[in-house]
Amino acid sequence: MTVLIIAAVVAVALAAGALLYTRMGRGGGTRSLRRRFGPEYERTLARHDGDDAAADRELRDRVERYGGLKPLPLEPKVREEYTAQWTTLQERFVDAPRQAVADADQLLARIAETRGFPGADRYEEQTAALSVHHPHHVEGFREARRTAHSEAASTEELREAMLHARALFEELTDGRAAASPARQGQRAPKDTAMRRPNVLKPKGSGI
Repeated sequence: MTVLIIAAVVAVALAAGALLYTRMGRGGGTRSLRRRFGPEYERTLARHDGDDAAADRELRDRVERYGGLKPLPLEPKVREEYTAQWTTLQERFVDAPRQAVADADQLLARIAETRGFPGADRYEEQTAALSVHHPHHVEGFREARRTAHSEAASTEELREAMLHARALFEELTDGRAAASPARQGQRAPKDTAMRRPNVLKPKGSGI
């Protein structure tokens, strides 16, 4: 009888451990997910109306699907070409801010696809994968998409979208597979042009 009781206790313990692993092992528990995703966790939580369990499930699913993805490095020549294209977009913003943001959105999608993320024609999947590897700046991608397709977006909103998209651009082209945990919480440095007050201000905007 004693042996049977011990066996039952062990079986229950193993089952509990398996359940705990299933809930926390694949991407971690709430605390681990908050630490890993940062602002992306809060956005996901808000989308689920504060339901922690639903937010955790979604983010664990993303980690399970895309956490093993190994972003490909960019060849130096390709990186230079993308950098030149981005510089052109910044200059174009002065005269055509909405088109510049729309082009920035498309450029980010192309770079992500080049790095091995889901293709540009699979926006939701691509964004989900980017959120796992670049959680602190993926919102810049979404913001560029939203503002470029919003007739109501103001010039200032377009400018902010371009700046936030720039942060993701810098991470995607920095030559490393993905941002390290130590770097993900840092704001991406802006180049000299981005710091100058008249850059990204369209002509005649009055701002």
